[in-house]
Amino acid sequence: MKKRLRLKIFNISLRYLLLILIAVPNLWLFYFVFTPLTVYPVYLVLRLFFDVTLLGNNVLLLNNIIPIELIRACIAGSAYYLLLILNLSISDIKIKKRTEMILLSFLALLVLNIIRIIVLTLIFMAGYSFFNLAHEIFWYVLSTIFVVGIWFAEIKIYKIKEIPLYSDIKYLIRIIKK
Repeated sequence: MKKRLRLKIFNISLRYLLLILIAVPNLWLFYFVFTPLTVYPVYLVLRLFFDVTLLGNNVLLLNNIIPIELIRACIAGSAYYLLLILNLSISDIKIKKRTEMILLSFLALLVLNIIRIIVLTLIFMAGYSFFNLAHEIFWYVLSTIFVVGIWFAEIKIYKIKEIPLYSDIKYLIRIIKK
């Protein structure tokens, strides 16, 4: 019984330590991984519509005159981190299932984010005067809906019953009271 208790406490500690270690250097890991995974597909798709040159690792030059810089906010590192928090703060999930959940959520967000950037670029290039409004809506509303939708889909697909963070806290309080 004590061994199982220690293992459970170790598991909880490890999951939250991992979240802290990833966040401490300003989420650099997410930007390091997801910047090329976002920029290159956007570049390849936009080449179907425009003459596109990739400058550096995050600037697309369209038709040799219009630069589009994919800044950190475009890459959505904090959204990936939020999905990681949700996935790691669920207790009692086997590592294989947890890994699959994280990979699925990251892939879904990556695809949706690439589509978002392409659609916004097409709106911008079409010269629509409502680009700024569309950009704001895509950023503040749609990005939030993406993360919430991905999480709800995971809850349904993987039959998650626990509440992120709360289930771990409840367990630890129960242990302390004993």
